[in-house]
Amino acid sequence: MKKRIGYFICHCGINIAGTVDVKRVSEDLASYPGIIHSEDYVYMCSDPGQSRMIEAIKEKKLDKVVIACCSPTLHETTFRNAARTAGINSFQCEIANVREQCSWVHKDKVKATEKAIKISKSVIERARFNESLEPISIPVTRRALVIGGGISGIQSALDLANSGYEVVLVERSPSIGGHMIQLSETFPTLDCSQCIMTPKMVEVSKHPKIKLLTYSEVQDISGYVGNFKVKILKKPTFVDPDKCTLCDECTTVCPVAVPNEFDLGLTRRRAIYIPFPQAIPATYTLDINHCPGLVPIACGKCADVCEPKAIDYDMKPEILEEEVGSIIVSTGFDLYGKDEMAEYGYGTYEDVLDGLQFERLCSASGPTMGKILRPSDHKEPKEVVFIQCVGSRDPEQHCAYCSKICCMYTAKHAMLYKHHVHDGQAYVFYIDIRSGGKGYEEFVQRAVEEDGVVYLRGKVSKIFEENGKIRVWGVDTLSGKDIEIKADMVVLAMAIRPSKGADELAKKLKIAMDKDGFLSEAHPKLRPVESVTSGMFLAGAAQAPKDIPEAVAQASGAAVKAVNILSQEKLYHAPTVAAVNSTLCTGCGMCVDVCPYEAVSLAEGKANVNEVLCEGCGTCMATCLRAAASVKNVTPQQVHNMIIASLEG
Repeated sequence: MKKRIGYFICHCGINIAGTVDVKRVSEDLASYPGIIHSEDYVYMCSDPGQSRMIEAIKEKKLDKVVIACCSPTLHETTFRNAARTAGINSFQCEIANVREQCSWVHKDKVKATEKAIKISKSVIERARFNESLEPISIPVTRRALVIGGGISGIQSALDLANSGYEVVLVERSPSIGGHMIQLSETFPTLDCSQCIMTPKMVEVSKHPKIKLLTYSEVQDISGYVGNFKVKILKKPTFVDPDKCTLCDECTTVCPVAVPNEFDLGLTRRRAIYIPFPQAIPATYTLDINHCPGLVPIACGKCADVCEPKAIDYDMKPEILEEEVGSIIVSTGFDLYGKDEMAEYGYGTYEDVLDGLQFERLCSASGPTMGKILRPSDHKEPKEVVFIQCVGSRDPEQHCAYCSKICCMYTAKHAMLYKHHVHDGQAYVFYIDIRSGGKGYEEFVQRAVEEDGVVYLRGKVSKIFEENGKIRVWGVDTLSGKDIEIKADMVVLAMAIRPSKGADELAKKLKIAMDKDGFLSEAHPKLRPVESVTSGMFLAGAAQAPKDIPEAVAQASGAAVKAVNILSQEKLYHAPTVAAVNSTLCTGCGMCVDVCPYEAVSLAEGKANVNEVLCEGCGTCMATCLRAAASVKNVTPQQVHNMIIASLEG
């Protein structure tokens, strides 16, 4: 049966027409075999453009259409829906990408026009042999998994749970709260972070729809969107939370003291400890890595003094299996390692701190009960130097990107210092100030004008200790003068890095990472909270450095996207997946080994494709020595014809 193909090419304003002679392409394709209708239009994706396409399909009785426009990532769904509206199968519509693959990469209009014709002809050849396909339907497990219990993970979990869906919230630390609970106050309003965060943490712990798994890590994930199977390792705390009365007797007898992670090493904790007073769950954890030993028991003093017998040395790790329909990844951030910044004395001099350590000094629940004191001698510092962009915006030595929040939290730190030490002087070395946010610029100006913070535009060249002072050498590029400050304390605005272990988790989830190690979104503008793996969403600093309002907003956005999946009775998967000709298949298993989606398995000596897992990448087709594997609507014959059309075009 002769195919009746329609061809439409978009000007895309001047995005395509500026480099490609669109009318010539349309005229040239009008005489191509099988083309019944050829037309160009300024904006094919607009409502009038789609209407013209629908009318042409109906009037000319077209059974296939090819639209030459921009990336199919943007508008394939748009045009396939229009094709279905016109009465033809949506998979009889194909996109010829003549913007990204042609007009945007060429300057010569003649050559670009010829290339656009070749691209269009190759896609017409593909469309000529397309089958009419129907999406594959799959059931939905109406539960969600949230990985990470910082502010973004908590917000996502609460939004999902308040929408009526069960949530499994996994946090690898003994308590939820993340870095936000460590902060003293938040910019630009200077409200207490713990006053904001604690009610949300309690709400999570008491919500009937949230299953909270702290001190736990995701071990393995299998399945697909709507039907993920997750294995979670729940590590033993060796303390029964139902029996623990928080009497604190165990810590008084514990002989082991180690650096306290919550206070960033500024204090010490015992081997049995509660992370911080507002911890959720409110219970103690026995740190087996620092305990003198349990097999055999080398100490046992904590159990001896525990009247409610809450300490259980026989607790074992558990592997929990959960089934969920969608996953939100909110693994947060860590600060750039102090071992990377030896030139600033971080890790060498006690009084050179990072931003989080300074937050703990400012906090009323911190190691100094809110008094800003030097760690070396516990005296009040009268001159403090704050240095911005430490490890950030330094492509040659450290991180190329801007860590986004440092300008603002440095202004906050300088302001808090002045509030605590009225006769002190704060200096800030900066490259430039980036204060993009509601009320942010005013906040920085307030630090300068009301609190007398001295901003010095320039970088610090050297920091060293001399006679009990930290000497800071730098330059003020505005005045052109060298600067030397004898400081009592130096605070470094360290670069934001992906949290430790995020790369391993990304591999388990099959989520892409960018060059800096953050999780990659599917599209930076149109799909900013979605990962490239269907059903998995990103929230907070796992995706990029973010301040609290942005992290919360993205967390709620990710929750809405997850609800879009969980609210469906069925999900639909693209039918352009691999198929195996069992007559030709020898069961060699090569396709099983190379499939990146683990969609191919061997059953009864033959390759079998799980159509829901398959993404139609064609790796199996390229690998199969017997040509037994092919992808629907991208068959070897179609590929061959596309190549011929491109070469002869």
